[in-house]
Amino acid sequence: MPQFAYRARRRTGEVVEGVLEGPDRAAVLAQIERLGLFPVSVDATKGGAQGAARGRGSAAATLRRLWPSSWQAWRSRPRKPRLQELATFTQQLANLLQAGMPLTVALHSMTHLESRGIPADVARQLRQEVMEGRSLSDAMAKQPVVFSDLYVNMVRAGEQSGALVEVLRRMAEHFERFAQVQARFSSALVYPAFVALVGVAIMFFFMTYMLPKFLTMFEGMQVELPLMTRLVVGISHFLSGYWWLLLLVVLAVWIVFNRFQATEEGKRKIDQWKMNAPIFGRVVRLHLFATFARTLSTLLENGVPVLTALKITEQVIPNRLVKEAIARAREDVTDGKTLAQPLARSKLFPQLMVDLVKIGEETGDVPGALRNLADTYENELSIALRVMTNLIEPVLIIVMALGVGFLLLSVLSAMFAITSNIAR
Repeated sequence: MPQFAYRARRRTGEVVEGVLEGPDRAAVLAQIERLGLFPVSVDATKGGAQGAARGRGSAAATLRRLWPSSWQAWRSRPRKPRLQELATFTQQLANLLQAGMPLTVALHSMTHLESRGIPADVARQLRQEVMEGRSLSDAMAKQPVVFSDLYVNMVRAGEQSGALVEVLRRMAEHFERFAQVQARFSSALVYPAFVALVGVAIMFFFMTYMLPKFLTMFEGMQVELPLMTRLVVGISHFLSGYWWLLLLVVLAVWIVFNRFQATEEGKRKIDQWKMNAPIFGRVVRLHLFATFARTLSTLLENGVPVLTALKITEQVIPNRLVKEAIARAREDVTDGKTLAQPLARSKLFPQLMVDLVKIGEETGDVPGALRNLADTYENELSIALRVMTNLIEPVLIIVMALGVGFLLLSVLSAMFAITSNIAR
């Protein structure tokens, strides 16, 4: 049986060393925890490592053949969690700490709780880092895929102020709010996109399959088809014979667009178009302003310095124009100016935000003013999403009705032409 040398701590903090036997490192870790100790390090002894290697030789070789190392690394790497998953993880950790558990015990319990989307290894690695003497925020900073700068800085502020549980609860609420906004934003676009896709698919099927079969009855008849019918027949023949050319055109447009979007100027132009687009632009602006206000207020409420909070907020915002405005505001605040002045100078933020931030600075409650702004913009966003959905649906129905009506009229006009020719 392989042997493993371990170092662990008692609940009093005393360091304990020893050697245990076990089939693998995980089994030895379980033995140490059953002894009521907190493992610091577990390493295979020289003899134990050789025995373990012999015992695992054939299995390891087979595993390497079946699962290449690069594929294993790709599968094991953590993915960026969704906001709802992060909110659940944060709320669970806050509940355990609120119940009086020490941080290491709470993190150990997190490895057994069902935190969907966040692997148990994340909590296990955090626990190991904390047991080695690092702070929770420093341990989280080593996992940037899972924990963003926003998360790490808020946890650090909670550790410094001694209000970690309260900070975790606020973060959970923060992520819950953003998850709800994203869900509303996505659901508002699902139905119109589905209707448009089905409409295009039906018209393509009719043009390439049904219409050619129907028009075979006109062949052999010495009748000049109406212009509308000839136009539809030409389009149908093109789609039937050269559909691949249409795919190439779509692919070329997609490649050109992606290359344009990859450039800094392209990103700015696209972001500017999103903000100024009719109907959709208002939704985008409200979402950006709500994100800015909610993120900055949450950071400031939890004791993050204003310059650090502005930098993190800049990273969270997806729009290039707003990012640049926040960066300029951060530079001005560094020079001693108030936050309201650069926001007003950017001509990008609404006057309501500028006025309320100015009032918050005068009363000493900028986080409260930003929180009220976030609530206001999120409520307006819900209304704007409903309006956009209510406008898009009838527009799509009208466009589809016009397309189908044009196809039917082209066929009926051909039938009328043939009937008139027979009658003569």
